[in-house]
Amino acid sequence: MGGHYEYADALPRGALRGRGAGLNPGNRFESVRLHVLGEQLDEAAQQAQQEGQAKLATQVLADHSRTLINRVDHRKSPDIGYDWTINPYRGCEHGCIYCYARPTHEYFGLSCGVDFETRIFAKHDAPELLARELAKPSWRGEPIIMSGVTDPYQPVEARLGITRGCLEIMARCRQPVGLITKNRLVLRDLDLLHELATHRAVSVAVSVTTLDAKLAAKMEPRASSPRDRLAAVARLRAAGVPVRVMMAPIIPGLNDREIPRVLQAAHEAGAMQASYVLLRLPYQLKDLFLEWLKRHVPQRAKHVESLIRDTRNGRLYESAWSVRHRGRGAVAQQIEQVFALFRRRYGLDQKIPPLSSASFRPPAPSNGQLGLFDG
Repeated sequence: MGGHYEYADALPRGALRGRGAGLNPGNRFESVRLHVLGEQLDEAAQQAQQEGQAKLATQVLADHSRTLINRVDHRKSPDIGYDWTINPYRGCEHGCIYCYARPTHEYFGLSCGVDFETRIFAKHDAPELLARELAKPSWRGEPIIMSGVTDPYQPVEARLGITRGCLEIMARCRQPVGLITKNRLVLRDLDLLHELATHRAVSVAVSVTTLDAKLAAKMEPRASSPRDRLAAVARLRAAGVPVRVMMAPIIPGLNDREIPRVLQAAHEAGAMQASYVLLRLPYQLKDLFLEWLKRHVPQRAKHVESLIRDTRNGRLYESAWSVRHRGRGAVAQQIEQVFALFRRRYGLDQKIPPLSSASFRPPAPSNGQLGLFDG
């Protein structure tokens, strides 16, 4: 059954503690789609009768990808400003309800709902794959973004250390990398980031969507608090790491009024630049987000939905590359103008120097012989 459905029939009794999605909608690639909760959530519902809330443990599954560095196809994504990405994880435990990457889990036969944030695919051998690919004669040290899809510092990284393993290779090779995160765990790797910064080979983008801790806890349940993210910005800048703050996404009627305060806080934390992306709701993410609105901000749900449609030509999403990040219409223009005004006011329109490949040196061969650029 496609389309919208009765949320109350699909929810377990009690909220899913620490999770963003309240649904596990059917996979869009399935010939028969039932918008009901899976066995995990059925079991959680039974447990909820005893505890008042359901709890779902995160499952880490091995990802056996044979390659790591992915090329961005600019024919499909001409509005993305980078060419190469690395994703140590598929799925994200942060559980951000608005995450446009959620539908990628459907390629694994899973749901973009609770599955996305509870079944995480980890590339345990990512550092070894990275070293092998950086050693190829064809690689010239082009900048890499980590991650283009899911957060490299999501909670499971504290235990698995895959992102750190990749950064250790990058620091050794002076491989330029741009990191995107909303987790203070990035500070764990400050030693490696400082080393890369000495070669102009690193920058970090920290996502700050709201300063309201209660809203953040509902919208981004397992991400760091807004205060901790801003503290991470300050410490990164103190270590000489270029930092940009991203207000991603801006949700009309929900966090758009916070633009001036978020940019002021970013300025005070030492950020050099700020950018934003308008809420994107591809595929079944629409249903997840509307259910979340109805559950957490019922008094504003219809108004927020109406404003989103105003920015998307009456729909909930437009995928055309020229408008998907910014939207269209009066509401979208007002957001753009307000953001530009306060970005200038707080000096967040600086140009961050481009990542430099000048110091790149390929890793030494596995046989122990020194590479050409090793000294």
